[in-house]
Amino acid sequence: MPATRENHMTTLSARVDALNHAVEQGAGRVAPETLTYAQDVLDRTKRRRELSSEHTVIGFFGATGSGKSSLFNAVIGEDIALSAARRPTTSTAQAAIWGEEGSEQLLNWLEVEHRVVMDTHPEHAVQALNQADIPLSHGLWNKVRSAIGKSATEKRSGGLILLDLPDFDSVEKANRRIVERMAGCVDVLVWVFDPQKYADAVIHHEFIAPMAEHGAVMMAVMNQSDKLHAEEIPAVLDSLERLLAEDGLSRSLLSKPLAVSARTGCGIESLRGALGRVAAEKSAALERIDADLDTVHQKLGEYDGGGYPDGVTGTGVRLLDHALYEASGAPAVVKVAEKSYRLHASAHTGWIATRWMLKFKPDPLKRLNLHRAGEEKTLTRSSLPPMNETQKSVMSSGIRRFADSVSEGVGQPWSHSIREAARSRQEELPQALERCIATTDYQAQKKQWWWHLLNMVQWLALFSAVAGLLWLTVLACAGYFQLRLPAPPYVEGFPFPLPTLLVLTGVGLGLCVGLLGRFFSWIGQKFYARKVSRQIAGNIAHVSEEYIVDPVRSEVSRHALFCESLEQGQR
Repeated sequence: MPATRENHMTTLSARVDALNHAVEQGAGRVAPETLTYAQDVLDRTKRRRELSSEHTVIGFFGATGSGKSSLFNAVIGEDIALSAARRPTTSTAQAAIWGEEGSEQLLNWLEVEHRVVMDTHPEHAVQALNQADIPLSHGLWNKVRSAIGKSATEKRSGGLILLDLPDFDSVEKANRRIVERMAGCVDVLVWVFDPQKYADAVIHHEFIAPMAEHGAVMMAVMNQSDKLHAEEIPAVLDSLERLLAEDGLSRSLLSKPLAVSARTGCGIESLRGALGRVAAEKSAALERIDADLDTVHQKLGEYDGGGYPDGVTGTGVRLLDHALYEASGAPAVVKVAEKSYRLHASAHTGWIATRWMLKFKPDPLKRLNLHRAGEEKTLTRSSLPPMNETQKSVMSSGIRRFADSVSEGVGQPWSHSIREAARSRQEELPQALERCIATTDYQAQKKQWWWHLLNMVQWLALFSAVAGLLWLTVLACAGYFQLRLPAPPYVEGFPFPLPTLLVLTGVGLGLCVGLLGRFFSWIGQKFYARKVSRQIAGNIAHVSEEYIVDPVRSEVSRHALFCESLEQGQR
């Protein structure tokens, strides 16, 4: 195989792989009918590359009455295809083969049963024709071999396969299906027109226009030119060329439209020469595959979104996390945690004489079943109220804003798929956000170092007051029973005796430390609230990443891979 053809085959393989990858990435995003079409073409292309690359398959397509079968016979030089009165329309595909080696699998794939090998001995040809139940008229075998491909197909690997196909406007659905399938499989399409119906909308709108990308492997032939005056032929060919231009392919045809006559033989040699050159170059199959891949690329390219999305940004994620934080009810829980912290702080630093009253105040966190820590949390459920409609609306709005910011810059269908990815686990979010709050270790009861310090001072104050009270009680009892005890000492600078000073000092110190504890509790609860808020926000950020950001990132990456595959699959 020449280096250029080998390089072409390598390039085609790379394009097929890239477009297959694009189909995979586009699943669920690209319209199902487009994906089905693309996959069918790629599968067909893969199969065609596995079969003989040395054979060129040329199909004759035409409407009823165009003389397609007669032209097929005229090109070959033998009455292989029956036509006219003997059979009004072609009902099966028939093949004329030059270069039998390697053609069998190819024709099996094309589902062509009726085959005539043109370059075997005549008796073999007769046998093949008899098996196909087609009468044989003697032909000029050597002349045909010489005319088609200028003998280039003889005694070399590969060759040429000409197909006579059913009429594309046949009322038989089976015939129509054969034509549609063959139009997608043959390497070169020869459209056979006649002067009466060359402008027929069926062939132009339903067959030629949809295959405009395949102009490089198409030919247009005006048969029955003998029905026209010689001076009319150029005008008819120009009209046909304009129609083909409207179909989008006239400039890319294998050759300009030809005028031929199967009845008189006019133009047949020119057509044979054109077909022979195509067979000798052996590039039509690759050109057909290229054209098919171009069509797949064009159809998939309609779904590339017209650009790239802005993607996931730090600002977008932070705004999303904030919305989820607000929607989760975390601010209210943090306030509850503050109250719990203040309650426990007062219970350890407040005036001991009034601490007992705090036992009657319920722990706010305990009411929500959030007071447990460590492994105990995993065994219980919180008593948080379910997310209300307002919270759900805040959550939904946050997700929508995030998805909109990510998808900015890309159109359908990817902007829609990015939004869908953002909402893909929205139903699970309320429960996940509740877990974020429930699994936070609030540690509202954890004793702080300054609690211990102030608590110790409070007990010293209590001991001082109690000691002073006991001393004064003893002195009072002694005076009552007229017992003589030493007079209590005085501390220099103080007008009160020591027992009274101890009582006053103890009570005053307790009250002052209690007030100081309240002040420190107010400062401490602010730091504590920030700590709890950060923990809840961190938990929510993990949930946001798992439930929203990761699916969106995956979708953005999928779009990038889709576009990258399309770029690699471009000719």
